[in-house]
Amino acid sequence: MDAAFELVAGRFKRSEVRQRARACIEGMLSGLERKNGWTLAEYAGEQTPDGMQRLFNAAKWDVDGVRDDLRAYLMEHLGEADGVLIGDDTGFVKQGGCSAGVQRQYTGTLGKITNCQIGVFLGYASNRGRAVLDRELYLPRDSWIASPERCAAAQIPEHVHFATKPQLLQAMIERALAAGVPFSWVTADEAYGDNGPLRRYLETQQISYILAVSRTHQITTGVGKTRADAMAGKVPRNGWQRLSCGPGAKGDRRYDWALIATDSSAHRLLIRRSLSNPSDLAFYLCHTPQPVPLQRLVQVAGARWTIEECFQAGKNEAAFDHYQVRLYPAWYRYITLAMLALAFLAATRAVLNPEPASPTGTGKLITISANEIRRLFALLTRPPVDESHILRWSHWRRRHQARARHSHYQRRQLKDR
Repeated sequence: MDAAFELVAGRFKRSEVRQRARACIEGMLSGLERKNGWTLAEYAGEQTPDGMQRLFNAAKWDVDGVRDDLRAYLMEHLGEADGVLIGDDTGFVKQGGCSAGVQRQYTGTLGKITNCQIGVFLGYASNRGRAVLDRELYLPRDSWIASPERCAAAQIPEHVHFATKPQLLQAMIERALAAGVPFSWVTADEAYGDNGPLRRYLETQQISYILAVSRTHQITTGVGKTRADAMAGKVPRNGWQRLSCGPGAKGDRRYDWALIATDSSAHRLLIRRSLSNPSDLAFYLCHTPQPVPLQRLVQVAGARWTIEECFQAGKNEAAFDHYQVRLYPAWYRYITLAMLALAFLAATRAVLNPEPASPTGTGKLITISANEIRRLFALLTRPPVDESHILRWSHWRRRHQARARHSHYQRRQLKDR
């Protein structure tokens, strides 16, 4: 952790802000049940949450510089020339309508429409590990960008205009290219694969991609345009190959795969078929300027799921979704520090040597996980228990809650008059 934070320390000009940021990251990796401004401040030994909230809302520090530093840190430990960039978004469920970008919208996190914010992220996967490199907050056009007053209240800068999720992903890929991130592939789900401008951008940059597309996606073959799902029905029995797209929690993820040529030598349609339910199909549009073996295409398609693992680890281990900030800059500050906490776990896991054999004779230990690293870090670095500090914070919370309840009752009375 010392080595990781040393890389970003210069982005915090004042020593108290720097120390608070370090304490915040340690709190995010702690065993706290909830990790917000109040609990992080209490864990750090502070008297009130004012300083921790100021770190997210008003303190002067270079949040994009921290993002750039953690990206370089990750490339030092995970970077490979054949790495894969993965784009995806995830939802953060919120109450009320004041948090920047919040509205009722669909989130795959819950699989339904709910009141939430949507963050678009750029992940990275290699043989050495996986992590999150970049982030952008999606701002809906009608409910936010079209309302200057609402944007001003959330401190959204005037120069921020509406951008679709694929456009946000493209901006992050452009930053990765400019930073010299080593990678050979881009993959994402069909919300991005069905976006023509994003595909054309990647093709212009001569970037190989394997993007999921919808079953209605049109491909052009020697006999004309055909829907992707119609092509699946034309694959002969011997046209399917059973291959693994990578290890899962319960073993290799094996599917049947078929590769279909198009009228472009650089484009092919990859079809995945479930072994247990042959009607369950998934479709991927592949762009490779040079021929690539089917097994490698399958591996890259399977790498898309690593960002889901990053989201799960980020929310479970690094408090991605615990925040209670409302302002647009505060979202970036909190998420960037949480990304640094997750980067620490990924880099630590990458450099650890294989575990020794178990002394009980039960065989080798399982590879250490991000969860176990976080747990060990939390136990080995937790501050000593101070009874007076604990009781003082209990009294502070109850006083604050009493004032909040009194204010709420007063507002209700004014409305009822």
